[in-house]
Amino acid sequence: MFKFHPMKHIFEILDKMRCLRKRSTVSFLGVLVIFLLFINLYIEDSYVLEGDKQLIRETSTHQLNSERYVHTFKDLSNFSGAINVTYRYLAATPLQRKRYLTIGLSSVKRKKGNYLLETIKSIFEQSSYEELKEISVVVHLADFNSSWRDAMVQDITQKFAHHIIAGRLMVIHAPEEYYPILDGLKRNYNDPEDRVKFRSKQNVDYAFLLNFCANTSDYYVMLEDDVRCSKNFLTAIKKVIASLEGTYWVTLEFSKLGYIGKLYHSHDLPRLAHFLLMFYQEMPCDWLLTHFRGLLAQKNVIRFKPSLFQHMGYYSSYKGTENKLKDDDFEEESFDIPDNPPASLYTNMNVFENYEASKAYSSVDEYFWGKPPSTGDVFVIVFENPIIIKKIKVNTGTEDRQNDILHHGALDVGENVLPSKQRRQCSTYLRLGEFKNGNFEMSGVNQKIPFDIHCMRIYVTKTQKEWLIIRSISIWTS
Repeated sequence: MFKFHPMKHIFEILDKMRCLRKRSTVSFLGVLVIFLLFINLYIEDSYVLEGDKQLIRETSTHQLNSERYVHTFKDLSNFSGAINVTYRYLAATPLQRKRYLTIGLSSVKRKKGNYLLETIKSIFEQSSYEELKEISVVVHLADFNSSWRDAMVQDITQKFAHHIIAGRLMVIHAPEEYYPILDGLKRNYNDPEDRVKFRSKQNVDYAFLLNFCANTSDYYVMLEDDVRCSKNFLTAIKKVIASLEGTYWVTLEFSKLGYIGKLYHSHDLPRLAHFLLMFYQEMPCDWLLTHFRGLLAQKNVIRFKPSLFQHMGYYSSYKGTENKLKDDDFEEESFDIPDNPPASLYTNMNVFENYEASKAYSSVDEYFWGKPPSTGDVFVIVFENPIIIKKIKVNTGTEDRQNDILHHGALDVGENVLPSKQRRQCSTYLRLGEFKNGNFEMSGVNQKIPFDIHCMRIYVTKTQKEWLIIRSISIWTS
């Protein structure tokens, strides 16, 4: 029986928090998720067991960012188990061994256009022979139209037979009888009924795909079915993962669009699958992913540039509407990701808020931002160990702040680190060159510099009125 008194209490709480919602969208979303969790206690859902409901009941009165809630969510035992679905194998060879990375795609029939074959082709063509040994691709044909599925399977097997035989490509289908109710759902955000049904089914499509892929590899990346890949994207992903060894993360993003290029540890897939099923009718999947990441205590987006995946579809899978979204950070040839060896950074410029120096040296989408620099100001990188540099690239300013560049500056490299209690510094520097239009780039540095480099320094040669953004510092070593 539905209980009204607790619900009335929730609405009173939400009413008291109207001012907070006006001040903070994030707070509002947090309250919304608490509200959804509370609602779930009173609605029968075949995917939520009584044990889960009890745990949610115990935590629904706490803030989503509280340590107790995060700990409880992590330890939900039922969330770590597989969802009971019997999949149909439409085209597959048994997986002989666990791979490094699984790439997941979910596809349905489109009213206009079909990009799935091009997406699969891009995955394989942009991977080297050695990389192909470490990946598996799982395609979930999620449409209930069996004629369309049969036609797609025929096309896929004709074009990619050798990949199927080698165990690199699997095509699956989760039968309709495993899906929850998709008609008459709540019309959140004033979405039309067919839109609600489309996005709700999409959440379940992804949940079943994640559930299937949970034990196929160490890591998992989600793509949409209309995506182009950069060359050697796997090698780039491995390099990023290695650079984050010892740090905690839930989701790494290699594209800023939709559900494209989102990377997870495979051990988190069962929980994510259950999460999408629990709230399948509440909101689109990319919004749910933000809440999932936060519940597992990753507060900020960790997105890498350049993007490794690009949206190429022109027509959306929803009603065939136009979708011209493009990721302007995508690079076709993004294999050449910088090494950026371990180093300490400092500057005597006036740093704005928390845009500290280290953010310019990270491959994450962050940057250094300082107030107007003066002649003689420096931005210094001191490497943990002396290095041989092949290439240096420094970019200042951003698209929306194109005048916050280094208008007059030079780049120096140094040797002989002096011992210091406060800050390590090199005793001598050699000038490599001047900044042009706010940027510096030089290849063959190791052929121009006769010594191993201990330090690198950005030197301001003339005072400027504009603030300074150092967007990225990239170093390639030999």
